[in-house]
Amino acid sequence: MKGNKFTIFSLFSGAGGIDLGFLLNGSFNILFANDILSPPVETYAYNFHHKIIDVSEVASPNFDLPVCVLGDVSEIDFSGIRRDDVDIVVGGPPCQDFSIVRGPEKERQGLSVKRGRLYAHFVRALAYLTPKVFVFENVPGLKSANRGIAYKTIIEDFTRLHLRWEDVRKITGNSVSGGARNYLIFFSGVIDAANLGVPQKRKRLIIIGVREDLFGEDWITLSTIKQRVEGILLGRNSVFRKYPLTPLEAFEGRPLQELYSEYREIMEEYKDIANSVKTERALRWRRDVWEKLSFDVIDDYLKLNRIVPRNENEVEEALKEHAEILKKLGYYGRKLDGRYFPDRSNIIPKESVDVLARLKMIPPDENHLFIRGTEWEVEGRSMSLIYRRIHPLKPSYTIVAYGGGGTWGYHYRRCRGKLTNRERARLQTFPDWFLFKGSTSEVRAQIGEAVPPLLGQKIAEAVEIILRGGA
Repeated sequence: MKGNKFTIFSLFSGAGGIDLGFLLNGSFNILFANDILSPPVETYAYNFHHKIIDVSEVASPNFDLPVCVLGDVSEIDFSGIRRDDVDIVVGGPPCQDFSIVRGPEKERQGLSVKRGRLYAHFVRALAYLTPKVFVFENVPGLKSANRGIAYKTIIEDFTRLHLRWEDVRKITGNSVSGGARNYLIFFSGVIDAANLGVPQKRKRLIIIGVREDLFGEDWITLSTIKQRVEGILLGRNSVFRKYPLTPLEAFEGRPLQELYSEYREIMEEYKDIANSVKTERALRWRRDVWEKLSFDVIDDYLKLNRIVPRNENEVEEALKEHAEILKKLGYYGRKLDGRYFPDRSNIIPKESVDVLARLKMIPPDENHLFIRGTEWEVEGRSMSLIYRRIHPLKPSYTIVAYGGGGTWGYHYRRCRGKLTNRERARLQTFPDWFLFKGSTSEVRAQIGEAVPPLLGQKIAEAVEIILRGGA
């Protein structure tokens, strides 16, 4: 801790989504960040006001914190960093290179695990820096990958790090031994960001570990804090579990009760779409969706999200919370359409005439399958993400970082095609003042790979409770 703020070392930082959540909390200083790619490092350094240094400079005693380090995590020399400077290590190492190996001579021994190289360097950071707390984030699929063995290995590496470090350091190629500490797992679970106020269905695996000496054997305090942390991250008392924030509100900067005319205008554009497409799916959509719309923004919001209010007052109170979250995010009263940003992130991407014609035949919450068998059909496609429009009244599907051929993410207005990067950033809860560096596709990747900053704030809230001993 420096001053009255806890200190953070961030690895695999990207543009800094989770880190921004910690920064906005107000109780944390981020001293060190790292990424291997130049565009996200430039974005990070610009917004967090960090100096960019090359990974080779970390070994030098002459650099001053805070810094954003450009380079491969495997080349970071942690030995020159004072452990007293590090309260928390945060990171989301790619784990695709985890593998399970079964050799003929090992049949009796069962499965053996080969740890991912990048993950091993996250463990190396814990072994060297021995932070009080770590935050590990990853894709939910990690829990079931390799029949769950990779996830089990990761948990055991954290909880038995003193013993496992000798094994892990063979991958990192590091000669320093000893010093590693074990960690208690305070939280390990999949979080849906929509339950916490993010206007997007986005699930992330979050693991929070606490150095085992921090609480000793005060099991009552441990149990109490764990329950509080789980309550925060799972959104047990969050109004957004039942009443999610919507893309319409995020883009317009106003809560639903102020958007009656906008919603009606958007949906009426699709009045004759089923008659134009004429497929079985289109006719079913007209019967099951279109003809059941009331064009009343509140009524349709409740139906589409399958919300059964306990009373009218509950809806009113929930929408007050929607207004408050829009104010917290800085979106309130700031309609996104037509606004200019210095990073050019709100310029509408160009589409071909054919793509725009195709999209005009796809209504909100539908995709390319809606037009299969017509002149607008997309050949050889099966992914549900292809040419899928977001719905104005339902949390967006997950915004992705990469992919062509219709995977960009598409606006709910019939005249629109791709979402702008700034619209994608709002669905991720980046504040409008946060500016991105790089080409359009590079910025898309930074936004799509990020943890939503609003989710980061909830994680920061949980970590602060742990570090303050539940106070």
